[in-house]
Amino acid sequence: MMKYLQKLGRSLMLPVACLPVCGILMGIGYALSPHAMQGGDITGVGPIIGFFLIKAGGALIDNMSWLFAIGVAVGMADDNDGTAGLAGLVSWLMITNLLASGTVATLTGAEANPAFAKIQNQFIGILAGIIGSSCYNKFKGTRLPDALSFFSGKRCVAIVTAVVSIIAAAILFFVWPIVYTALVAVGESIVSLDAVGVGIYAFLNRLLIPFGLHHALNSVFWFDAAGINDLGAYWAGEIVNGAGGSAGMYMAGFFPSMMFGLPAAAMAIIHCAKPEKKKAAASLMGAAAICAFICGVTEPFEFAFMFLAPALYLVYAILYGIFAAVTVALGFRAGFSFSAGLTDLVFSASLPAAQKTLLIIPLGIAAAIVFYLVFRFAITAWNLKTPGREDDDVDETKIELANNDFTAMATIILEGLGGKANVTSVDNCITRLRLEIKDYTAVDEKKIKSAGVSGVIRPSKTSVQVIIGPKVQFVADELKKLM
Repeated sequence: MMKYLQKLGRSLMLPVACLPVCGILMGIGYALSPHAMQGGDITGVGPIIGFFLIKAGGALIDNMSWLFAIGVAVGMADDNDGTAGLAGLVSWLMITNLLASGTVATLTGAEANPAFAKIQNQFIGILAGIIGSSCYNKFKGTRLPDALSFFSGKRCVAIVTAVVSIIAAAILFFVWPIVYTALVAVGESIVSLDAVGVGIYAFLNRLLIPFGLHHALNSVFWFDAAGINDLGAYWAGEIVNGAGGSAGMYMAGFFPSMMFGLPAAAMAIIHCAKPEKKKAAASLMGAAAICAFICGVTEPFEFAFMFLAPALYLVYAILYGIFAAVTVALGFRAGFSFSAGLTDLVFSASLPAAQKTLLIIPLGIAAAIVFYLVFRFAITAWNLKTPGREDDDVDETKIELANNDFTAMATIILEGLGGKANVTSVDNCITRLRLEIKDYTAVDEKKIKSAGVSGVIRPSKTSVQVIIGPKVQFVADELKKLM
């Protein structure tokens, strides 16, 4: 199961890599046009450019589920073929259209459950990607009778995916409203807990990010689903939200963690990366930290490690909850129209409900120290495989193969593995072939090494890793052709 989650985590790197630039664009856009998305005046060159940049960044940020559906499908496919990406998109379109509010209302003859208005979320995108890749891996080699031969092989994948997605949509038709309603009920039950309730809400908010279900909780606190409308009350200039609490209390707690805690955690991940991978880790984590600080876009950071190190993500959510509770208890109040970044803090600090905004400095420093120390301790003590800490040894990136006849190498390796009948899956990372086998006694390590590889590792009775070096992709491609 852990191996599957790690593969899913690696698959998310492709779509996640699209997000940092969007967050930066939106941060600059909000700085130039802070009230553009609230129907405010955008007269003038600066506000117009700001609005343009906000919409440009939002084009991907607002459609992350599309990116996940395609990216996860391609990443989880055996050979990373684009056909799997198409299948993931087919699944996402099928599920989200079948479960759209209008469709559900027509099918049932009654008003659709509010849950279906939130069906286009990250969880559905990831689920669609998994469905698309699974159908691709299973049916890409299907042979049909001559009369239907046009639809053989990869061409039948989309058809099968559509059928599976219909079944998935039918299941979600009953399951999704229950899950959504339960989350709303939980949100309503913690309103009376004041600062402690804010901490619980922040913890659950982060914990539900991987599934896209945080929107259900947000609708309880930020909007008018349960009469609180914290975001609306704050920007309307009110002091108290609908539930009788201070306006902004359900937004204020996110600022220290997003602006200071998250960048510090990103720094810890960089410092814990292997020496030869620090540059790559810094590139990914640095961009994610900038996004979080400027405009509160946290997904590039979170999706970079949540599936690689789920235990660390749980710790991350707990830290969010603790700092949210402390922040609100100390009287800090601020709000946002987009998310808890510097841009929204600056432009919301002048509103009537804003209180003790200068506390962001000591709170931010405290969050940075705690997040950094906790992340660094957890990563090193638990040996977590965060970005830059993958299993590959340092020397593997410098390996030079004895020859470049990748077809011959793949042929020998396959023979050493016991033939294609003994191999159940072929995957690769930066430097290694990662193979799953049926019978470990059929593996001939000497035969595999005779291909000119640098080593063979057998982590378990069903796993074999062959150390190739930076050219592993070429060998993997040839091996998949032979399979």
